[in-house]
Amino acid sequence: MSSEKRKELLIDIIMDALSGLCIGVALYNFAADAKFPLTGLTGIAMIFYQYWGWKIGIMTIIMNIPLIFWAYKVLGRKFMIKSFKTMAIGTVMMDFVAPLLPRVEIDNIILNAIVVGVLTGMGYALVYMRNSSTGGADFIMMIIKAKQPHISLGRIFFIVDVVIIVIDTLAYAHSFEALCYGFIISYIGSLVVDKVMISADSGMMCMIVTNKAEAIADAIDKAVERGTTIFTAKGGYKGDVRQVLMCACSDKQMYQVNRVAKKIDVDAFIVIMESKAVYGEGFKRFKMR
Repeated sequence: MSSEKRKELLIDIIMDALSGLCIGVALYNFAADAKFPLTGLTGIAMIFYQYWGWKIGIMTIIMNIPLIFWAYKVLGRKFMIKSFKTMAIGTVMMDFVAPLLPRVEIDNIILNAIVVGVLTGMGYALVYMRNSSTGGADFIMMIIKAKQPHISLGRIFFIVDVVIIVIDTLAYAHSFEALCYGFIISYIGSLVVDKVMISADSGMMCMIVTNKAEAIADAIDKAVERGTTIFTAKGGYKGDVRQVLMCACSDKQMYQVNRVAKKIDVDAFIVIMESKAVYGEGFKRFKMR
């Protein structure tokens, strides 16, 4: 195994462990006592935990067995092997490490639900970022994502979970209030999944319409050491030909970029926008896993 593959494997293991810990703390330290209806096969496993005290992670793996055969053809051998690793490490962290941590008593049930949503969302996002899965409903979601790539993973996460939340509510929560908390947890979790996954590669981009593009480009390079792209554009109203300078940078660097552009050309037309992902030299390298 090459040093690069060893490094990737180590990162995978660390992410799996952190994911399992986040989800385990959310389940055992917050959700179980509050009897929140949860999502995915974890939510189904919670039924067994509430009635018979069976370990949530172990029950999740048992219920995953029939789904594995269904998902294998669509997701492929490599993805399934990574998912087995994630499930194994996650189960250990969830069932045997997280319960050892001191429980935090939160009297405010809404705050409790928010904490569960944030922790589970972070846990799932860490796994998805490594192109893996915690199994169960994740397999269903990843299959849908593979067939419908234009649909947000967070949206799939929410839709699939609605059905399981209703089942959990009928099984042990037995109240409309609990059903609402289940939806709140799922919605917060889906937002956190999308935010964590997108923000990892996000940045800022600006478009500067000016007649002094080269001077501004040099100033940007000196101020924040960022490259720029210059191209020619034609105005739609008067037909004037102007230069347009495009620059991608971090959130913190955008202030300096905006500042030097205005200093050189007070008449420059500047558009600043958030970019969901930036890849390439000076940013994160795009890797095929």
